[in-house]
Amino acid sequence: MAISVGTIFKERKYPFIFTLSLLFICVGFLLLTNNQYSYFSISDLQRLRSVSSSSSSPPQPPRSREVSSSPITGPSTGMVQDDVVSLNANDDSAVAELNWELCKGPAAVDYIPCLDNMKAIKALRSRRHMEHRERHCPEPSPRCLVRLPPGYRVPIPWPKSRDMIWFDNVPHPMLVEYKKDQNWVRKSGDYLVFPGGGTQFKEGVTNYIDFIEKTLPIIKWGKKIRVILDVGCGVASFGGYLLDKDVITMSFAPKDEHEAQIQFALERGIPATLAVIGTQKLTYPDNVYDLIHCARCRVHWDANGGRPLMELNRILRPGGYFVWSATPVYRNDERDQSVWNAMVNVTKSICWKVVAKTVDLNGIGLVIYQKPVSSSCYEKRKENNPPMCDIKDKKNISWYVPLDGCIPQLPADSMGNSQNWPVSWPQRLSSKPLSLPTEPDAEQMFYEDTKHWSALVSDVYLDGLAVNWSSIRNVMDMNAGYGGFAAALIDQPVWVMNVVPIHVPDTLSVIFDRGLIGTYHDWCESSNTYPRTYDLLHSSFLLGNLTQRCDIIDVAVEMDRILRPGGWLLVQDTIEIIDKLSPVLHSLHWSTTLYQGQFLVGKKDFWRPTS
Repeated sequence: MAISVGTIFKERKYPFIFTLSLLFICVGFLLLTNNQYSYFSISDLQRLRSVSSSSSSPPQPPRSREVSSSPITGPSTGMVQDDVVSLNANDDSAVAELNWELCKGPAAVDYIPCLDNMKAIKALRSRRHMEHRERHCPEPSPRCLVRLPPGYRVPIPWPKSRDMIWFDNVPHPMLVEYKKDQNWVRKSGDYLVFPGGGTQFKEGVTNYIDFIEKTLPIIKWGKKIRVILDVGCGVASFGGYLLDKDVITMSFAPKDEHEAQIQFALERGIPATLAVIGTQKLTYPDNVYDLIHCARCRVHWDANGGRPLMELNRILRPGGYFVWSATPVYRNDERDQSVWNAMVNVTKSICWKVVAKTVDLNGIGLVIYQKPVSSSCYEKRKENNPPMCDIKDKKNISWYVPLDGCIPQLPADSMGNSQNWPVSWPQRLSSKPLSLPTEPDAEQMFYEDTKHWSALVSDVYLDGLAVNWSSIRNVMDMNAGYGGFAAALIDQPVWVMNVVPIHVPDTLSVIFDRGLIGTYHDWCESSNTYPRTYDLLHSSFLLGNLTQRCDIIDVAVEMDRILRPGGWLLVQDTIEIIDKLSPVLHSLHWSTTLYQGQFLVGKKDFWRPTS
C-alpha cells in the first residue's frame, strides 16, 4: 500500500522520518519569517566571551522581540522600517522613578566631573607639574544634568562650522579679547568666526601647513603622514585645515585660562580632547603617532628630567617626526637660548636627530626632529641616561600610569628587524595593521571584522535606522574594537573618536595603524570632553561587562552630558541590557526605537529639569 505524507503525519508512523520532516518545516518557517541576520562581528564575539569569562552567568544572544502590528515611519527620512518597536515609557515599571536635577555652580553649564572636582584640586599638595589639570573623579559619580546655555541652538553644520559657530552655544568671549592680535577667533554678530590664524601662523594656517611640507618634503601630508597629535592646540585650526589633506589630528590642550579652546574646536567639528602632559601618561599606546606638533604650546620639555619629551617619544612612531615651532628655535636672547640648549641635551639623550631647521619670511622658525627606527643609537650612548625601560614593568594600557623616566624598547619582529612604516593612506585603512597580534587566525579575524562592519553600516546604520546622518559630524565609538565602525564611515563627512575601554582587550594600536584616532577610557568615569560635543554615540556590546562594575544610570548620565540636544545614540546589545537602558533614557525624555531586537536607537531631546 502506498504511504502518503498525510498518512505519516496522521498515524505518526516512521518516527525518524516524522521528526526530520518537522525539523525541516521549522527551519523553513524561520528562514521565511526572519529575513534579518544577527549582526555579530568577530570582535563582538570576543567581547561576549570576555563578559562570560568574568560573570557567573553568560549573556544571552539577542532574541527577537514582538513587533508592532504596523511598521513605524522613521522620523527623519520618511522611510518605512520593518521589525521596529517604538519603546514606550509606560512600560518602564521595573525602574524606580528618577528625579533629575540640574548641576549647580557657576560653571555648571560646562561641567566636566573629573576635571572640575574642586574639592580634590584644593587638596593637592603640589601643582608644579600640572596636577590640577589632571583627572580627579568625584565619588560617587554625580547624577545631575548639565543645563543648556541660554539661547542654545542646533549647531551649524559641517563644513561651514569649521569657520564659524553660534556664539550662544559656546558663550566665552575671553579668548576673543586675549588672542585678538593673533587671529585665533573673532566675534561677529551672533557668530564666533575662525579666520585660520594662530600665534605662529602669521600668514594663516594653510601657508604654515605648506611651509612644513616644503621644509621636509618626505612628510607627504595625507600619504606618509596620516595621524597627528597637536599639543597645546589652541582652537585646533591646524588640525581643522589638515583635514583637507586627508590628515586626522588629535588636538589636545588642558582646561586652563585659554577659556573653552577645546570646546570651540569640537563645536567647529574638529577632533579634539582635553589633556595635559603633567605627571601621568597620555591615554595612547606606544609608537602610534606619525607626527607630533607643538606651536608655542607652553610645555617645558626638559622639565622633571625631560619626562614630558620622553612621553612624546613613547607615543611617537619609530621614524616619526616632532615639529616644534617656538621662539627658542629662532631667537637669540639669553632666555630662549637657555631653553634651546636644554632641548638639545634632552633630544640628544633620547637619540632624536634634527632633520630640518628653518625660518620663514616672517621670521617664524621651526625645527623638525626624527625618532630613531632601531635601538642601536641607545646602545651606543656614552651614558645610559635616561635608562632603557624594563619590559617587565610595562603596563599595556596607559590609564592613570605615572610618566616614565626611561626609554621604551623599540618594536621589532622575531628576527630583530625594525618595524616598518605603515603603507600609504588610504590603503592603510584596510591593510593588515603592523600591531595585529601574531596568533594564526588574527589576520583572518581582522578582515572578517572589517567586512562585517562595512555591511552593517551600509545595510543597517545608514539606510535602516532612520537616523538623520546629514546632521552628524562628531561621532564617538564607545567600544571600538579594531575600528571597523569608523572605517566603514570613512566616506561620510564625519570623524570618529575610537574609544577602547580599559576592561576589554587592547586594540588601540591597531586603530592607529589603520590611520584612525582613539583613546583609552573607563566608562565608569566621565570622559575628558565638554558637554554637548558629540552628535552620535555608538555602543556595541559594551554595557554587559560595564554594568558589573558600575550602574547603568551613571553611564546614561554621561551619555546625556556629552551628546548634543538632537543627537543620536546607537546601541547594539543583548535584549536584557536594552531593557535596562531604555527606561533610564525615557526618564531623560529621550525617544527610543528598537530595531530587529538588538539595535536601540535613542534621540536626545532639548529637555532639562526645571531645578
